[in-house]
Amino acid sequence: MSLDNGGDPLASPATRLMGLVKRRGPMTTTALAQALAVSHEAARQQLARLCDDGLVVARQQTAGVGRPSRLWDLTPMGHSRFPDAHAELTVRLIEAVRSELGQDALERIVLVREREARGAYAAELEGAAGLAEKVARLAAIRTREGYMAEWRADGAFFLLIENHCPICAAAAACQGFCRAELEVFQDTLGPGVAIERIDHILAGARRCAYRIVPETVD
Repeated sequence: MSLDNGGDPLASPATRLMGLVKRRGPMTTTALAQALAVSHEAARQQLARLCDDGLVVARQQTAGVGRPSRLWDLTPMGHSRFPDAHAELTVRLIEAVRSELGQDALERIVLVREREARGAYAAELEGAAGLAEKVARLAAIRTREGYMAEWRADGAFFLLIENHCPICAAAAACQGFCRAELEVFQDTLGPGVAIERIDHILAGARRCAYRIVPETVD
């Protein structure tokens, strides 16, 4: 579902609410209720549902004396629900690089992105106490990047699950991005760990999932 009618009084409450935040920036529950001409409780319930869906997030803002204000803002996934041409543009740019500069040039671009991600991820996982904390931090990074990631221990191994792919169009046009991500995960989690992609959105799965096994596990 993409949104483009947040100002339409006939649109759904969720669409109108997200449209207001998109146009005006972070807003309080009270301000949203007043703008939508609904009760505070109705706005609160709608925000709770959107928050559960990963589309909005509450942020605390302190201004002067008194209690901090609770402002609602769109998450990266919330922003992605509004129509834009970035996916189509990305695919066109990939095809242009491939046709004008060649596949080798496109692979070099993928390698640059891979190198940047490897450095950033390694810095954020520095000091992690054990594999479980590394996987947890990696999931947090990926969620921040829009992948709706989660993780869990499953017996002697771990699962990293990504319920959304914000670069799906680019990955479909150039699967080197998916290969690079898997290699970044392997390098970031370090030696002595085997990681396998067991679900893949581009292969028709509803999510991407990775099985992470310490080498001590048979």
